[in-house]
Amino acid sequence: MTSVQKNLLVELFVEELPPKALKKLGDAFAGVLRDQLVAQGLASADSVLTAYASPRRLAAHLTSVIAQAADKAVSQKLMPVAVGLDASGQATPALLKRLAGLGADASAVAGLKRAQDGKAEALFYESTARGAALAEGLQKALADAIARLPIPKVMSYQLETHCELPGWSSVSFVRPAHGLVALHGAEVVAIEALGLQAGRDTHGHRFEAAVDPVVLRDADSYAQQLADDGAVIASFDARRAEIARQLAAAVVKVGGGAKPIDDDALLDEVTALVERPNVLVCSFEREFLEVPQECLILTMKANQKYFPLLDAAGKLTHQFLVVSNITPDDASAVIQGNERVVRPRLADAKFFFDQDRKKSLASRVESLGKVVYHNKLGTQGERVTRVMKIAEAIASRLAVSTGDATLPAHAVQAAQLAKADLVTDMVGEFPELQGTMGRYYALHDGLDASVADAIEDHYKPRFAGDTLPRGDVGVVVALADKLETLAGMFGIGNLPTGDRDPFALRRHALGVIRMLIEKDLPLDLAALLGDAAAQFRGIEGFDAERATVALQGFILDRLAGSLREQGASAQEVDAVLAPLPQRLGEVPKLLAAVRAFAALPEAAALAAANKRIGNILKKAPEADAHVSELLLQEPAEKALHAAMAATVPAANAQFDAGDYAASLQTLAALRAPVDAFFDGVMVNAEQPDLRLNRLGLLKSLHEAMNRVAQLERLAT
Repeated sequence: MTSVQKNLLVELFVEELPPKALKKLGDAFAGVLRDQLVAQGLASADSVLTAYASPRRLAAHLTSVIAQAADKAVSQKLMPVAVGLDASGQATPALLKRLAGLGADASAVAGLKRAQDGKAEALFYESTARGAALAEGLQKALADAIARLPIPKVMSYQLETHCELPGWSSVSFVRPAHGLVALHGAEVVAIEALGLQAGRDTHGHRFEAAVDPVVLRDADSYAQQLADDGAVIASFDARRAEIARQLAAAVVKVGGGAKPIDDDALLDEVTALVERPNVLVCSFEREFLEVPQECLILTMKANQKYFPLLDAAGKLTHQFLVVSNITPDDASAVIQGNERVVRPRLADAKFFFDQDRKKSLASRVESLGKVVYHNKLGTQGERVTRVMKIAEAIASRLAVSTGDATLPAHAVQAAQLAKADLVTDMVGEFPELQGTMGRYYALHDGLDASVADAIEDHYKPRFAGDTLPRGDVGVVVALADKLETLAGMFGIGNLPTGDRDPFALRRHALGVIRMLIEKDLPLDLAALLGDAAAQFRGIEGFDAERATVALQGFILDRLAGSLREQGASAQEVDAVLAPLPQRLGEVPKLLAAVRAFAALPEAAALAAANKRIGNILKKAPEADAHVSELLLQEPAEKALHAAMAATVPAANAQFDAGDYAASLQTLAALRAPVDAFFDGVMVNAEQPDLRLNRLGLLKSLHEAMNRVAQLERLAT
């Protein structure tokens, strides 16, 4: 008999959930419920799941759920035949004991199945397991869904006991739970969780619900009844879309090309804070616009969850949007209340800005000596001194290629002032504004615009896809700052692990890589690391070798991962990075050249030959790249030498000119003479002079072929 399919609804009604985790909690709750019911045969892979998450509920709606799962045939291996049956074919005590443990007796022996299991024949007991009933299966699924919720912080609370004896039972969950709904069609499923018995009653909006409780008719009426009777949009996605729609409608009403700030994280957080959104237009006094807009935007977003409005040019206006959780007939009181709340926040920002500008950035540098950076690496003041010296070394090298004689002085000044805003009132209140406020204060102090920009930009790139510093001064200071962090942490052994990277060393390494490559800087990686490590001399426990050798490997490893993510094959990446290229700006061109070479018909044979040559040379450390024409005897070795004389100088000239693809293309002409050499020449000749000469020929060939990349890495 086939069990009737009905749709299922499960809801946990709780106190206000953490907004930044709500979407993840809702998806996880619904997803685990669905997976567990499918695993138990109560739902199918085709069952449609709808997750619901609002500030006070987590819920899941699943289609086509049956009341009783189908029975399953179960085959259990018992033991090898030789152990279970004696020489006369009778059951041994071991077999009878095993069967008894499964609820069977000696009568089951005749029905046991024999089957090959590895090298031996084994006995199998076949039975039928009754399918799970919905109440039983849902109870298990709900317990698992609750246990596996990605809860940021668990709360423990107590439930009143309903027995005559005094006492409390303790429950742990993300927030105290007050209701549980479980409906299979229109029928309540008898389950329990967190001290609650399942029913059909839930609750709507705290103030605007038409009825309380909302008594659900069936699983399919959940969302509509909550909307109609409870004044709640239960779906996170539907509520988010409604807020976005209302925001867009509000800016049309404001006019003048206004638009709300684009912030998906803020939209998600606000969606998690309201059950019935109502967008209102508010404003503040225009005098606050004298404060840098980053400060005002941050305080409105972070503290009040408002959407600041920008004009068509991207400048902050004196208006902002509020997503209210109530919809009164007259919204003026709500608007005035929000305007009254934001005013002191903006006044604080204006006060901090005015106070900070009374002191120059330069006068604040001394205070950094009182701020601890790391217990082994000293204060922020000491760190600033190191960054200044690294920046000066980098800028001096770049000044030669750029012709900008002011670069070293500007870079040193920017490096000295880059951290000074850490001791300002504004950054003390809003750490997210470090760098940004430094730029404003530098401009107020009359410093060069390139220095001011560098103070803001030296943190870039802050994350994957972030922009790079806008000018040479910013690039120099950003490189110096990141290299100082990397060298310092590697030097004291503070390396990232698989799941921990508290100093963001991977991000810093990728930032260095991006600047060197995307800006195509003529800088040598080993020299950069050497400059950085040199600034830590005298620090106890600092290992300079670890800060250079291990750090170089770490950076190249990050580069390899980045290139593979961009679509390069592992073989191509290995070929390019194996020679440890020092000018990372050349890596994209080297990679393109190797990719073009790999497409040539000669590539596979040359890569294989290169690998063979490498293996030969590993066993002949005495070989050097010297060839005597007088010792060339075989026609094939003479032909190879002549071919190299005709092609290698041209390939080297193309390499020196930066045309790596052409260099490899030229070397591809050596395929035929290389093949002929290995077919017709005995490399390890008995005569020592002939052997060394042939090894010298191969070493010369190996060096010529591996200038662009280690071609043997392309061999399959």
